[in-house]
Amino acid sequence: MLLTVLPAGLLAVLLAFTAACGSRLPESDFHDRGTPGESRSREPAGRAPVKVGIITSATSPVGGAAFTGPRDGARAYFRSLNAHGGLDGRPVRVVTCDDGGSGVGNNECVHRLIDEDKVFALVATTALDYAGAPRVSRAGVPDIGGQPIGAAYDTYPHLYGIYGSQAPRKGGEPGWGGTLYGGTEVYRYFKREQGARTAAVVFYNQAASAAYARLVMRGLKAEGYRVVPEEVDFALPNFQAVAADLRAAGADLVFDAMDTHGNSRLCQAMDRAGVEVTAKVTNVQNWSDAVPEDYRDAPACRNALWATGSSRNYDDTGQSAVHAFRDGMRGQPGGDTLSQWQLEGWAAAMWFTDAARSCGDRLTRACVERFMTRDAPYTARGLLLPVSFTPSPEPPKTRRACLSVARWSDDARGGAGGWTTQGGEMTDNCFTVPQLPYKP
Repeated sequence: MLLTVLPAGLLAVLLAFTAACGSRLPESDFHDRGTPGESRSREPAGRAPVKVGIITSATSPVGGAAFTGPRDGARAYFRSLNAHGGLDGRPVRVVTCDDGGSGVGNNECVHRLIDEDKVFALVATTALDYAGAPRVSRAGVPDIGGQPIGAAYDTYPHLYGIYGSQAPRKGGEPGWGGTLYGGTEVYRYFKREQGARTAAVVFYNQAASAAYARLVMRGLKAEGYRVVPEEVDFALPNFQAVAADLRAAGADLVFDAMDTHGNSRLCQAMDRAGVEVTAKVTNVQNWSDAVPEDYRDAPACRNALWATGSSRNYDDTGQSAVHAFRDGMRGQPGGDTLSQWQLEGWAAAMWFTDAARSCGDRLTRACVERFMTRDAPYTARGLLLPVSFTPSPEPPKTRRACLSVARWSDDARGGAGGWTTQGGEMTDNCFTVPQLPYKP
């Protein structure tokens, strides 16, 4: 896990700050009622369908746009798959469930999909509170390519998060005795490739925000940065004062533990104060086409936005797998505002499909899981950095970690704006870095 991707338990809390920002898509797009919809009408005729479930916190208090990307990407993949003959002649029937962002709702979705709808597997789960994870694990239902918002994917067998895991995953405590580990590759990258030496971390006076900020600051200090902490009042944030401090400190980088609305206001203050930084660093959750709208009043800061993650930039249109993703999203829900989470949902659906195809005519959950736990890492045709689930009995002290990096530019895509890949090929953009412990 990258330390700039919110660790288990903190993302869920920090996303709650975005509730006041509203959704970017029509409300009707977020009301999944468990019907396959278009995917059912496009099923190829013939053999019995394979039923797949997708759980999403689509109508959660934080707004639908926060969680619907993986669902939309996965559904688009399965629609494309069915249009081309399905899973070796068998259609994939998608059954979605909106858990409303609550643990109770999540348990209800798990019950309905597994016990009533009898889904073969779950794909691209994106849940604010994955309370039903123990039940999924006990039922032996493979959950493939889910987003690790909480600690479930580092805790339970039969659950396979989109970024892989080295944890023992035997149930009970997450990770190694309740402790997870994250690397410092993001900070190493900006130090080595951009010459950064001073980093500011902006956070709210709120427990989860401050906890994540402390984790970021530990990683920065481990990489030798001079760190400038900036705490702001959540109710009455004084971003002008923060911008003045950033200018006085000569910060090269700005990291944050805030929501999109807070980041937008910080960027506006930075532009007004004439603050120039090497990078305003965000993460995969905010890597999307929504940047022009979110940062419309902060053009200088907007063009200093960098994103880091573990999947190929969805704007790398020269890559055949990315081109296929973008083609598949045309005319589909969410297709007018593309995002990195959509691409990862597409990759999750591809992962399930490849695992199922490995079984030939004898499709079983055990066979699918043999594919998931094989020694060879999975890359989803190059959309993901190599992913595996090889457990390590002891927590790693160091790890060779690779990094996908992109920067927003208003000049990209012929002036329409977009993300330009930085640092070269992501599989070569690698560092051996320490692994720092944290409690989820």
